[in-house]
Amino acid sequence: MKTIKASDITQAVNELAVSAAYDLEPDILDALIGARDRETSPLAKSVLDILVMNADIASREQIPACQDTGICTVFVSLGQEVRIEGGLVDAVQEGVRIGYEEGFLRKSVCDVITRQNTGTNIPAVVHVDVEPGDQCRIRFLPKGCGSENMSGLKMLPPSAGIPGAVDYIVNTVVKAGPNPCPPLVVGAGIGGTFEKAALMAKKSLLRPVGEPSERGDVAQLELEILKRVNREGRGVQGLGGCNTALAVHIDTYPTHIASLPVAVNIQCHSHRHKEVFL
Repeated sequence: MKTIKASDITQAVNELAVSAAYDLEPDILDALIGARDRETSPLAKSVLDILVMNADIASREQIPACQDTGICTVFVSLGQEVRIEGGLVDAVQEGVRIGYEEGFLRKSVCDVITRQNTGTNIPAVVHVDVEPGDQCRIRFLPKGCGSENMSGLKMLPPSAGIPGAVDYIVNTVVKAGPNPCPPLVVGAGIGGTFEKAALMAKKSLLRPVGEPSERGDVAQLELEILKRVNREGRGVQGLGGCNTALAVHIDTYPTHIASLPVAVNIQCHSHRHKEVFL
């Protein structure tokens, strides 16, 4: 068995929280630059230039790329040959707390009833999966709620079929308009159960931007939806053009014969995500 100290997990999450806010990953930067190069609208092209410049300034100055530094979702893949010395989830929460304090990141988490701010940006939402191996993989996704609030889930009847699922995903993104700060990364989960579809939609956002599904038929759906969204959507920041979305990622799971769950989790242009292996 390999032993990992809880304090090491706290330190790793602390660093992920700060770097995610300051430094966008190459996959999203490349996607924004690619969108700028193929953009047909002069206004949208100018806005994309500004978004790329903003990301560069944030990284150079080590300041948040967006004022909404998000509510944190943390995915922990724990190898079954790993023993954590201390509390795993508590260590993750402490890492978020320290990162948001030391990184001077806006704290946006509040009690859902009283709406009183916790003052720490915790609790984060933590998912833990046990997998083969002797590593601990931590993936960090701080989610601004301009985009999170535009997400949705629907339990379709099986008679709606995949065309119905595609229509729901496209309509959810198009109706969102400028609210989620496009150009977007669109995550979708089709199948499973109510909660499984939502989890797949969010988790799909962690795939490198534009990387197709391993299933050929699902990859074709991703392309179809991306084309429709960019044809029917409102464009960059709702100002027009051909880049409402940068990518569509779909994950699927078998479902009940009487059910067709479809979830959509929308991510803004400032797609902050980081990961580390311990």
